Amino acid sequence: MDLRWPDETMLASYVDAIERGWSPHTMVADEGLRELAFIRLDPAAFVRQLVDLDASGPDIPMPDGTCARRLPGYRKWMWDGEFCGSIGFRWQPGTAALPSYVLGHIGYSVVPWKRRQGCATEALRLVLVDAAERGLSSVELTTDPDNIGSQRVIEANGGVIVERFRRDEAYGATDALRYSIHL
Repeated sequence: MDLRWPDETMLASYVDAIERGWSPHTMVADEGLRELAFIRLDPAAFVRQLVDLDASGPDIPMPDGTCARRLPGYRKWMWDGEFCGSIGFRWQPGTAALPSYVLGHIGYSVVPWKRRQGCATEALRLVLVDAAERGLSSVELTTDPDNIGSQRVIEANGGVIVERFRRDEAYGATDALRYSIHL
């Protein structure tokens, strides 16, 4: 498995994953349907918006329907000949700090039929290299307390629990674990 910049030649495999029930965003139930609509409207624009290194795109819709300022970031696709999942990285230039509406620097989601094969662990390892190259000294990730698989992925990459906390109302006011990984 390797990480690839999204491109239109891989889009059919991405669409297939969504149609099979996978969601690119674990906190937003209908994100897959929204993305399918965007892909059908303008596939090239969809792929382009997945990489926004200078935060020039529109504000980001939050799970509660509000919008927040976009940070520089990107999504890369996990690929082994077909789509395996997605990993996103966002940051604020010049600091490891994040605005309160951003739960972590990195988020990922693996399609169910590729889980427990090391895809997320390897994808996170590769994105951590990029984070260090961008000057960050550490990154934060969050996960649900009952998501043992995600906790193992983070811990395999050097993550340590910083706190158990309650997410803001925009994210459903649910419990979460915050991890830090020193780079």
